[in-house]
Amino acid sequence: MDVKARIRDRRTRKALLATTGVLVLLAANGPAAAGFAERAWHEYTINQPSYKARYGHWDLVDVPGGFRINAIHAALLRTGKVLLIAGSGNDEKNFRAGTFRSVLWDPVRNTFTSVRTPKDMFCAGHAQLPDGRLLVAGGTARYEKLTGDVKRAGGAMLVKNENPDAPRTLPAGTVFVGSSGKEYRSQFPVLVPRAKKTVKGEQVTVTAAQARVYVEAVTEGETGITHTADQYRVKGLAGRAAQDVYGLAAKLGLDKKDFQGLREAYEFDPVAERYVPVDPMAEARWYPTLVTLEDGRVLTVSGLDDMGEIIPGKNEIYDPESRTWSPGPDRYFPTYPALFLTGAGQLFYSGSNAGYGPADKGRTPGVWDLETNTFLPVPGLEDADMTETSASVLLPPAQDRKVMILGGGGVGESHASTRRTAIADLTADAPRYTPGPDLPQGTRYLNAVLTPDDRVFTTGGSGDYRGKRGSDILRAQFYEPRTHSFRRAAAPTVGRDYHAEALLLPDGRIAVFGSNPLFADKDDSVMGTFEQRIEVYTPPYLYRDQRPALRTGPLETGRGATLALPGADARRAVAARLMRPSAVTHATDVEQRSVALPLTARDGTLKVTIPEDPALVPAGWYMLFLTDRAGTPSKAAWVHVR
Repeated sequence: MDVKARIRDRRTRKALLATTGVLVLLAANGPAAAGFAERAWHEYTINQPSYKARYGHWDLVDVPGGFRINAIHAALLRTGKVLLIAGSGNDEKNFRAGTFRSVLWDPVRNTFTSVRTPKDMFCAGHAQLPDGRLLVAGGTARYEKLTGDVKRAGGAMLVKNENPDAPRTLPAGTVFVGSSGKEYRSQFPVLVPRAKKTVKGEQVTVTAAQARVYVEAVTEGETGITHTADQYRVKGLAGRAAQDVYGLAAKLGLDKKDFQGLREAYEFDPVAERYVPVDPMAEARWYPTLVTLEDGRVLTVSGLDDMGEIIPGKNEIYDPESRTWSPGPDRYFPTYPALFLTGAGQLFYSGSNAGYGPADKGRTPGVWDLETNTFLPVPGLEDADMTETSASVLLPPAQDRKVMILGGGGVGESHASTRRTAIADLTADAPRYTPGPDLPQGTRYLNAVLTPDDRVFTTGGSGDYRGKRGSDILRAQFYEPRTHSFRRAAAPTVGRDYHAEALLLPDGRIAVFGSNPLFADKDDSVMGTFEQRIEVYTPPYLYRDQRPALRTGPLETGRGATLALPGADARRAVAARLMRPSAVTHATDVEQRSVALPLTARDGTLKVTIPEDPALVPAGWYMLFLTDRAGTPSKAAWVHVR
């Protein structure tokens, strides 16, 4: 036994004797002392090298007070830093004050930087772009108001323009007056296009253009309610303008008002570390999913619009070269649908979603062909009515085209949750879900992260809606695709439910952020607070003696190309994985994917070949990991696939 080993052995025996003495002393002093003793023994156990090598270990990150935010979104950037976006952070006081926040965390140096955040990106969507920028689109234009909290009647006003010669912009605060004299004020500016003029011979037809705007009664209370359709003149307009521009509305009431979305979109520049505005979307969106397509463009799907209504299938495509949006194929989905690029022009909808939309519409899993705009349902999913707040992943390696759904709960504020997992093999002639191993218990808001050794790490979640009844789950496990089973991992110390995120770091660790429980106790009598701590999990594979060597400097390559890996250990490395960095929110991460790369060694130099299929490897920045026979990963090298 060498000197270091003898020292470690003496320290271990000394710690064990000391801990045993404390346990004997405390056990004689009643239940409280026994509880303390149990915690002390647990703390001793989880810090033993043998325990870490088998189950891994959790550590809390020291976050300075000025950088603690309500992390609603988390995205790993090509610089290795993590962008945490709070926006208003689900705090209406911040919203009213215009306090919107983002923070950059460097997990290597453990440093934090505040980023100026121009709009409320709370509940936006995001996707990785080919040049390494992050597209962020949508967010919050207005917080919800529950029945009883609504002070002014309001709703959607359809604004018409019958002038074919000029569009009309009405500023926020424009007042519309009905035939009864009731007045309603617009909450946002609205641009109404010019009317369409058609000439056929001597016949001239003018078709009014229209746009929607949200309005509220000028007076508070029930006097502002109207249940009948009416035409509204625009206060302040006269003559021909007053005839051309007017409003139409039906019910304007005091019922619940849902969140309203934003049209604004931005690219986050990871080098300049700032948001850059791009063209806005045609539709305002709150709770949208953004998914990267094989040509590098980004499809945005679903969300609540600027009226607080779920968008009925009007999807849009962002072109990163022109930084503009165009219409996409129309198809309805609930909010934050989990859509995975699985083939040329094909997306798989796992059924996972995050909560807005009727229970009987848009919940069926299936393959969506974007070219023909057809949808092939994929049957076989057990507990099909419990896909809300479930997790979904494209299982490693991505070439296998298998998607796994894990847990979930009933629609809306349901107490129900499921242990069910299932896997859809999309290479089959007639794809269908087949049962996977059950989770240890029914789980909503589960975080699921792909690891370089082809496993899926899952952690946290709760058994009830937003952690109600003290149902946060302090448990973690690995899904093993080869054995089709779960393996226990070290338990986290922080509960995570709604508004929690997890992602893989370039050094192979896993970082977990956020959580937004409704209550802080099992009786649901004390209001919960947003979890601002960051916890990092070190998997068992990082407690092995040696990792494969790989230089981590950035590399450039193209699809179909062979890439030499300088500084790589050709003797130890047996596998290579190209892993796309995460952009995650609301248990939805459609960016992460792990692609197996052919690995060859010649004259002591390791080389990998990038697959040619752009639907398998969309252009962008990736982490490249090497693993040895035991699955021990190298640190990642950043690779830009053009």
